Amino acid sequence: MEPVSLQDFVCALDPASLPRVLRVCSGVYFQGSIYEISGNECCLSTGDLIKVTHVRLQKVVCENPGTGQTTELAPNFQGHFSFLTGPQSYGTLEELVYAATQSSKLLPIRFMSTHRITTKARVVPEEQPLKLEAVEMHMGTCCARCVLDSGAQQVLLHLPLSQQGPFWKLEPGPPRTLLQVLQDPALKDALLTCSAFPWRSLTLMPQYEVEAIMHLRRTVVKIPSTLEVDVEDVTASSQHIHFIQPLLLSEALARGGPFPLATEILEVPEGSPSFLSPWLNSLQKGQRLCLHGVASPPWRFLASTRGRKVPRHFMISGAYRGKLRRRPREFPTAYDLLGASQPGQPLRVVTTKDCEGDELENLGFASLAVGDRLEVLGSGQALGQHEKDIDVLVCQRLGEQTGEEESGEDEEAEDQEQILLPLYFSGGFVEELSDARRYSLQDLTAQFSLPCEVKVVAKDPRHPADPLPSFPGLQLEEKILEPFLVVSLDSDPEMCFEIPPRWLDLTVAEVEELPGQPSGPLPTATVEELTEAFYYRLRKLPAFESQAPPPRPPKSKGLSEQKKQMSKEKGVKSSQVSRLQEPPLLPKLGTKSLPKVTQDSSNLYSEVPGRKKGHRPAVPITEDSDDEHDYEEILEQFSKTL
Repeated sequence: MEPVSLQDFVCALDPASLPRVLRVCSGVYFQGSIYEISGNECCLSTGDLIKVTHVRLQKVVCENPGTGQTTELAPNFQGHFSFLTGPQSYGTLEELVYAATQSSKLLPIRFMSTHRITTKARVVPEEQPLKLEAVEMHMGTCCARCVLDSGAQQVLLHLPLSQQGPFWKLEPGPPRTLLQVLQDPALKDALLTCSAFPWRSLTLMPQYEVEAIMHLRRTVVKIPSTLEVDVEDVTASSQHIHFIQPLLLSEALARGGPFPLATEILEVPEGSPSFLSPWLNSLQKGQRLCLHGVASPPWRFLASTRGRKVPRHFMISGAYRGKLRRRPREFPTAYDLLGASQPGQPLRVVTTKDCEGDELENLGFASLAVGDRLEVLGSGQALGQHEKDIDVLVCQRLGEQTGEEESGEDEEAEDQEQILLPLYFSGGFVEELSDARRYSLQDLTAQFSLPCEVKVVAKDPRHPADPLPSFPGLQLEEKILEPFLVVSLDSDPEMCFEIPPRWLDLTVAEVEELPGQPSGPLPTATVEELTEAFYYRLRKLPAFESQAPPPRPPKSKGLSEQKKQMSKEKGVKSSQVSRLQEPPLLPKLGTKSLPKVTQDSSNLYSEVPGRKKGHRPAVPITEDSDDEHDYEEILEQFSKTL
């Protein structure tokens, strides 16, 4: 096949012959973008191979050949077209009949007039097709016997040969729709007429959108048929060519198979790693993978270790078979206590921090001491500062827990004190827990709300290297509902792991089926350690951000006043200290100026405040001491007392 323009190839293409493989003989480059414009391909290189899979009509440009005026028609245009045999028009019916008898075509012929024709029988509208059957004498005048097809009936008309036109000769046959005209190769570039346009003649120029597959192009390429490029049909000699079409893991997941699917990695997304797993280093370009399908169940749990200075973070599959035991939970605020309480499941805690009621600026709130036992009853409202209602946590204070269990009735009778705690109350609470049961992950998360403190007491039997039992505690934090793909390596079919396409979307290409793939249940790892950056990225997901933050405590009314008072006291105290540090300039006093010391010398020092424990007692003054020495000793002791 000789090279032709893409427009000519598409116009002459039979859709039933698709797909067709084309080779670009002369490339094209659109300045401004080397990839695409408005979603269409605009850059093709010489030698590129294109596999055309579908052709879609976009629009049709209708042009008046006399004036060059154009308009666009939609593919669903409802008008009908008639084919003009040529660009020539005839002034009278006699000229039309003479031209018809001189050609090889015999009567009848079809024609139309661009003006309205008025007869005694009826009026013929302009551009109304007529069929000329014969020339005969009618009422002494040589006339053309014509038939007007009005749809419901046919009307016979006798038009004199002297009837003025202009007249246009039409191709035999009924009027055709837009698609019928475009599908007829004989009508390509033909002159047409349509009653929907005021033009005597027109031409149609269709524009198509070609959908094709190209090498290493992930999506279907869309090429406009008007692109100025020459192509050659090489379908017959290209049967052995396989077009590599990249595929994202997310696309393989969305289309749902078929699985297993043999693939080869073409590209690994850039960025910091998400998992601290040995299989992550194997995901390199050229590595072959086998996609086995969607992992079940689709949910995962985020967990962090407890009892370590630097916590480690894990993602635990819903299929984890290890055994867990509950650990006492810690609650920093009353709001956390309210969130952890569930109907029908009593929550008892022990306080780990002292708090006085006046610290909450409301005497109605109870004071707490370390070791107080509380049972959470629910939420309520109370009158707070500024005479406004605030949300509170209603608790019941329990008595001291003894070694022997008391009946519920006795305890209820003894301890009926209810206390109120503002939800913003920042204290410390530890859950009272006497549950020694061993739970599966599914049962535990179904019975108790998250976050939940646990200890893994038995590892997953299918995961010999399960690291979770080695930690003193774990906190199950969030439940993630996200589809994962089960993947195995071609080099090590026994190494199976789960990849989340949302966060690790590899670009792969389908290859031939990989040999040696395991049959039956796959030994998939159920615990994956996360990097710290990826862990906090997961915690910022919209599902987690929608959680309401704890209430903000109100601003303390006396906070500013308290700071001012402290600053004043500090200023007074510093001034006193500075005065005491300076040596006083007092005159030397004689012995006579001092008060007499009686035998009961304790009365002399009774006016001095008692000293704190641990301070050195004052040295008593005796009568035989020197005057100057006695004066300085008293002044020194008095200064220390202040």
